[in-house]
Amino acid sequence: MPDLWGIIEIITKAALYLGVLTSCGTAFAAYMIGPDLGPYRRIALSFAILGLLASVLIFCLRGVTLTGDVSGMTDPEILGLLWGSAAGTALMLRLAGLGILILGLVLPGGFVTLAAIGGLVAVGSFTQVGHISRYDTWWLSVLLAIHLVGVAFWIGVLIPLRRLALTKGNLWRAAEVGDKFGKTALMTVPVLIAAGGYMGYTLVGTVEALTTTAYGQAIVIKVALVAVLLFFAAMNKLRFVPQVRLGNREAAESLARSISREWAVIGGIIVVTAVLTSGLTLPT
Repeated sequence: MPDLWGIIEIITKAALYLGVLTSCGTAFAAYMIGPDLGPYRRIALSFAILGLLASVLIFCLRGVTLTGDVSGMTDPEILGLLWGSAAGTALMLRLAGLGILILGLVLPGGFVTLAAIGGLVAVGSFTQVGHISRYDTWWLSVLLAIHLVGVAFWIGVLIPLRRLALTKGNLWRAAEVGDKFGKTALMTVPVLIAAGGYMGYTLVGTVEALTTTAYGQAIVIKVALVAVLLFFAAMNKLRFVPQVRLGNREAAESLARSISREWAVIGGIIVVTAVLTSGLTLPT
C-alpha cells in the first residue's frame, strides 16, 4: 500500500493526465474534425489550468522523494537539481505547451492551430519521464507520443459530442461529428492498440509477469477497461450515431449516456495509469 505521499502523488498524476489530455484533446478535435473551439473554450481552458497546476505540483513532489520530507517541495537547491533533470525538461515542455494552448484559446476569435501545436508540445512532455524513458530507444518514445495523441483526441471529442447530442436542433451536427470520429477511429484505434500492446510487452517482459507481479496485474486491469471503452465506442458508432443522423432524439440521449459511461471508464484508466507510473516497479 502506498503511504500518504504516494497517495498524493497518484491523485496529482491522475489530475495531470486528465488536465493535459482533455485540454489538448479538445484542441486536437477542434483542429481535425470540428466543431471550432468557441463553445468549448472555457472547458479546454479549465482543464489546461488543471494540467498546469498538477504539472508544478508533481515536479515539487519529486523533491519530497529526494529529501524524504515536505521541505523538498520548496528547497531551492533540490528544485534546482530537479530542474536540470528529465523531470525539469518535462515540466518546461508542459508549461510551454499548455501556455501556447491557452494563448490559442484566449486570443480573440481563437486560434485552433496554435492551440493544437501547444497540445502536441504538452503531450510530448510525457516521453521525457516514466518507465518508457528508461529505455534508450527512440522509437518507444515515438510510439508513446503517438499513443497519447490518439488518446487525447479520443477524450477531446467526447465533451463536444455529448453536448451536441443533448442540444435541440443540433442532432445533425452530433451525427456529423460522431461519424467523422468513427471514421478516424477506424484508422487510429488499431494503431493505439498496437502501440499500447508493444509498450506493455516491453515493460512487463513475460506473460507470467501479468499475473505474478503487481505491475502486470495493473496492466491487465487497464487492458480490461480499454476493452470496455472499445465496446461503448462500437455501440456509439454502429447503433446510436446512425439513429441520431435520422433525427432520433431517444438515440441522441442514449448516445449522451454512453459517452458518460465512457468518461467513467476513462477515469478508471487514468487512475490505473497514475498507479502504474507512481508506486509500482517494473517486473525484473
